[in-house]
Amino acid sequence: MNLESIKAAESRLKEVSVKTTLHKSENLSNEFGADIWFKREDQQKVRSYKIRGAYNKLASMDFSHKINREVVCASAGNHAQGVALSCELLGLKGTIFMPSTTPKQKIKQVYHFGKLSVKIELIGDTFDDAYAEAIKYAEENQFPFVHPFDDPQVIAGQGTVGLEILEQFPEEIDYLFLPVGGGGLAAGVSTVFKQLSPNTKIIGVEPTGAPSMSQSLLAMERVELSKIDKFVDGASVGKVGKLNFQICKETLDDMLLVPEGEVCTVVLKLYNEEAIVVEPAGALSIAALRQKREEIKGKNVVCIISGGNNDITRTEEIKERALFFEGLKHYFLIKFPQRPGALKDFLANVLGPNDDITYFQFIKKNSRENAPAVIGLELSSPQRLNELKKKMEDHKIEFQYLNENQIWFDQLVNIR
Repeated sequence: MNLESIKAAESRLKEVSVKTTLHKSENLSNEFGADIWFKREDQQKVRSYKIRGAYNKLASMDFSHKINREVVCASAGNHAQGVALSCELLGLKGTIFMPSTTPKQKIKQVYHFGKLSVKIELIGDTFDDAYAEAIKYAEENQFPFVHPFDDPQVIAGQGTVGLEILEQFPEEIDYLFLPVGGGGLAAGVSTVFKQLSPNTKIIGVEPTGAPSMSQSLLAMERVELSKIDKFVDGASVGKVGKLNFQICKETLDDMLLVPEGEVCTVVLKLYNEEAIVVEPAGALSIAALRQKREEIKGKNVVCIISGGNNDITRTEEIKERALFFEGLKHYFLIKFPQRPGALKDFLANVLGPNDDITYFQFIKKNSRENAPAVIGLELSSPQRLNELKKKMEDHKIEFQYLNENQIWFDQLVNIR
């Protein structure tokens, strides 16, 4: 990847992508004792940086010898919206394969941006299912396939984020934190920084449940993960791109993994304190700051917020995962003593005044007097957990702590 191709992409995108703002977060700057800046790619028309790579790819293609001006892609969200809008702007047709499990809101947005230029094929239960069918369809019809990240023109388009950051911030940037999924954004932006700002330390960030780039860099070859947690859907891939890996192994200074629960905490924090709506992948770069707290003190730090396509139906799950990570949400299987007033005693003598019951369900609907109950508690502080357990023991209450028993938790608590 060379700088000239990224500058050429910048020229193509001049009237298409938004020059998103770079603004200082006073809250996080005070918290970390550093100057923390956000590059707000959630401000793009499609609410993510994906329009950059998609449009640059399509605008650089030659359709003069083709009868049908049609492209094909597979996506579970942001890439589909970028391709859809690019097709509409360039007068192309697009067939977009998405998993049948894709939320209706995302499907609606793809049609909104693509209008009559695109059609959607809902295939399979996973992205891999949709991807396989998209490749098959493209080959059978000899239509070009627009890869979401493993493509030089897509990488060049994403790299324009880096050019904008350096234009907007004329001082020395000490640290750059960016999310890593398939590696398109990381490859493009790191190419820019290694050539134009070589002293900047570039930190890639992945969710703990999908460490495909981290594992690949450790092995010094691309590793395909057998299983991933897809919660941070914008950055959860089983295998990074071939070209992306070749670039990132030379340009990234470090890779960090962030627990999904911590990502959720940051999503809520950004909404409550910064009035910014981000998707989980968009919060990754900020969630990683804690791990570099001592290093970044007194430094200029830029975090790329990659997107803001957060589905409101996920809010409860995001809150739940955040509370788990913070040590405030706990589930118990409790067998109350078989005597009158046992539940009343539990409420009065075991729970504190600031502890809340958020879930209560008897295991059996009949014979409730003898049935154990699953109880979810939101505690006032993480330290309350040991106090709570001791009080239950002192009051001869039999219990199992479900947070540490994944099998029982999955069987008894329907929250994830």
